[in-house]
Amino acid sequence: MESITVKHAPMRKRILTITSAAIELLLASCHDRPHYWKGADIGWATEYESRGLKFFNRDGEERECTALMKELGLDAVRFRVWVDPSRHGNWNSKEDLLVKARRARDLGMAVMVDFHYSDFWADPKKQNIPAAWSGKSYEEIKALLAEHTRDVLSALKAEGIEPRWVQVGNETSNGFLWTVKGNQWGDPVPDSLGRVTILESVGHLKENPRQYAGLFKAGYDAVKEVLPKAKVIVHLDNGFYQPLYDSNLDTLAKYGAKWDIVGMSLYPYWALDSGLETDEEEAITHCMLNIVHVWEKYRTPVMIVETGFEVDESHPEVMEKGREQLRRIIRESRATGHCEGIFYWEPECRPFQYRLGAFDSEGRPTVIMDGFK
Repeated sequence: MESITVKHAPMRKRILTITSAAIELLLASCHDRPHYWKGADIGWATEYESRGLKFFNRDGEERECTALMKELGLDAVRFRVWVDPSRHGNWNSKEDLLVKARRARDLGMAVMVDFHYSDFWADPKKQNIPAAWSGKSYEEIKALLAEHTRDVLSALKAEGIEPRWVQVGNETSNGFLWTVKGNQWGDPVPDSLGRVTILESVGHLKENPRQYAGLFKAGYDAVKEVLPKAKVIVHLDNGFYQPLYDSNLDTLAKYGAKWDIVGMSLYPYWALDSGLETDEEEAITHCMLNIVHVWEKYRTPVMIVETGFEVDESHPEVMEKGREQLRRIIRESRATGHCEGIFYWEPECRPFQYRLGAFDSEGRPTVIMDGFK
């Protein structure tokens, strides 16, 4: 089967006429707001440590990564978990997750667990089925997904760690548990016409909508079985693009799936780079409007579970822009009254590995992190 590429339509004209200032004037009057969580995904921390990379605060004092996040004013951390990453150094395995989660527990920080349901990275372009699950039926994979979810969460609970939030899938904009023809890293390799071939699909949004919802429901039920108080998140990318959220969430709802929070990725840099938006500030404005839309349509609160801004050590103004954009997103998302927090994706990474971290090449926080203050 071949994946279907859907071009993003432009935002409706009426949306473009609403400014971010108007959002604040209309919505910032709410004074009795719940706690707004500020967090970071620091899944690379243990791998970095194994390579001898260190982290420092602004004064040059060495810190363990989780403790440094708390020192910088964050109160939550997010960790991904893969099914069998033995071919990839066993990072983000259940055992690696436990090491990182214990640190958060000891620091009194809230934890979000991000199930990828893959042996390696999962995102809107690929949701590769774990090798041990390949070739099995929908019912078998549904049972395996639930078993894996219960196993990981039970291991955490046994350590006195009860995640506040659990993602059933990572950026499941096109569903999950579908394998693409790809390279050694699992990334899709298009043919000469730019088409991506799906080799196996159990839960693709377009190919298997009912099964996508069924798999999500199995994950939701497994989470509640182990952690009844945990909030289950459905996580989609491009938080500025409302039609994506309507399509995906309508599909889940149509076939009986439930969720507690909608998780959004919001990367103004990638929105502009991909051509989906023509202005970074408008991407932020559209995301704020989408937060309100999701609440009004589904009565579901939102969290921005991934964001990030460019680090360019030779151009301080670039990082200053990132700080201001982060401040704006926090200010305006909180002002909606329907967003419960924000997580920065891998701020501790070195810029030579990923350009949208928030630390410099020496392992010190850049000015971007001041956006949390």
